[in-house]
Amino acid sequence: MDHPATAPGASGATNPRDHADGPARRGPRPTLAAVARAAGVAPSTASLAFSGAGPVSDDAKARVLAAAAELGYGGPDPRARSLRRGRSGVIGVVMDERLSDAFRDPVNVLTLDGIAEVAGEAGASLLLVRSPLDDEQGAGPIVDAPMDAVVLVGCNVRIDPAVAVLRRRQIPVVAIEADDIEGAVPVQLDNREASARAAAYLRDLGHTAVTVVTLPLDAERRRGPVDAAREAEGVAHTTLQRLRGVREEFPDAVAVEAAGSSVEEGRIAGQALFAGDGPVPTAVVAQSDLLAVGVVSAALDAGLRVPEDVSVIGFDGITVDDSLLHRSPIRQLTTLAQPFEQKGRAAARAALAMLEGAEPQPAAFRSELRVGDTTGPVRRTLGA
Repeated sequence: MDHPATAPGASGATNPRDHADGPARRGPRPTLAAVARAAGVAPSTASLAFSGAGPVSDDAKARVLAAAAELGYGGPDPRARSLRRGRSGVIGVVMDERLSDAFRDPVNVLTLDGIAEVAGEAGASLLLVRSPLDDEQGAGPIVDAPMDAVVLVGCNVRIDPAVAVLRRRQIPVVAIEADDIEGAVPVQLDNREASARAAAYLRDLGHTAVTVVTLPLDAERRRGPVDAAREAEGVAHTTLQRLRGVREEFPDAVAVEAAGSSVEEGRIAGQALFAGDGPVPTAVVAQSDLLAVGVVSAALDAGLRVPEDVSVIGFDGITVDDSLLHRSPIRQLTTLAQPFEQKGRAAARAALAMLEGAEPQPAAFRSELRVGDTTGPVRRTLGA
């Protein structure tokens, strides 16, 4: 950061330009060499005094810091240091959504916690960037932001534009829960296998009429039934894998697409399911816990009991605010709990390894079925 021009020295002399031009102007940034001269030490000694990376006497360090304070020098210029190292010291985290929306989803926040933990320990900074739209002019900060490596988080519905930009920039990429991307290090979750386990659990409870409330299938973020054509258009890796997992047990399972992962989107999807215009499913598999909470709310609004009339399973394992389920005795969703922070830590370690020229390690994680009080055996016939 630039600093104001230095104050008058001990002689009391002032700069005539201060009077000629009004208030003191900002001058050039003081240099480390100027600090070294003022302290009577070599530039290397002054550098070590600031970095703490070598032996410097207490007296020399005190003189350096006193001279720096006098000159208004705040430390080595990070831009110059980055140029010398050929790095920015920054790991970019690219997300699908506007950042204000992304941080409403605990999944993103908890994953980012894991990334930040490892990056911080290594002295790297994080830069949060939104994935560009397909037709976005300039594509925003991802085009020119200083980044040494990038971790793609939740970029299922708009991943291609981001990857295209990063390839042009030759920036190493770590992809969390994405289709295979050439050159990118994968950090995967057992979305399909976990969803199949949840579906098998429902089948063991006697359910045959199962509906899936999905996350968005692409960047259009539509709402409504998912027919074969709509599913074929889908590009969102996580959404499709979780849907295919349920269909391993229930090939004809109805699917309804939500426009995002939120309680309100789950409520909208649930209202359509429980409106009474057609058969009501005996079980719903929601592709996120937030969607599941919305489905439970819609079921209660429709006069259904959970789980006596309809069972609901979520995905994520987040802590659900009790106030969201205050109208029922429900205290814990049945859900597939995933290891958010571990995924983030693995992604950050892979990114740092690439920067150090080491072999990055792909990672794969398993979700755990946690049975709560939103699922139970079938107690009614379809449509009753």
